[in-house]
Amino acid sequence: MNDNLKSINNNIYDKCGLALSDFKTETESAAYDACQFKLNELNILSRTAKITPKKAGQFVTFWKRKGDGPIEPFHEVDPIDFFVVNVQSDHKFGQFVFPKSVLIKKGVITTNKKEGKRGIRVYPIWDIPKSKQAERTQKWQLNYFYEIGEMTDFKKVKELYGIRPF
Repeated sequence: MNDNLKSINNNIYDKCGLALSDFKTETESAAYDACQFKLNELNILSRTAKITPKKAGQFVTFWKRKGDGPIEPFHEVDPIDFFVVNVQSDHKFGQFVFPKSVLIKKGVITTNKKEGKRGIRVYPIWDIPKSKQAERTQKWQLNYFYEIGEMTDFKKVKELYGIRPF
């Protein structure tokens, strides 16, 4: 488990009553800290996005490979509940928690009607998009984002992961 995920587990998941288990790394996308795990009974696919030099936002891969075949986007039938993207810039740190249903609606996950994408660009709250399309993308993505730090909104974290208050 990479240091960022260890920190998130200790400082966020534990405090929200989310137990991390069944951790597995994905060696092919190691550059993106690719892994899968469970949070309670939720199936999580996790990646760390990368800053690219010429565009605002950060890029992250979302693909799988069957056997020795070519890479392909994830499919709606894959047993994944949330696609989590960790982002960092200077001293800022955050996490996008995208439900599979949202990524299906946005065309990232393959359905029987449309092929998905093998990677996406994410725009944390501190990034300033430089195009109208990027602004629109950031607007919907921020509904699934929380910043990690001294003022982490634990209520929002729980809502993003579907934890209902008692």
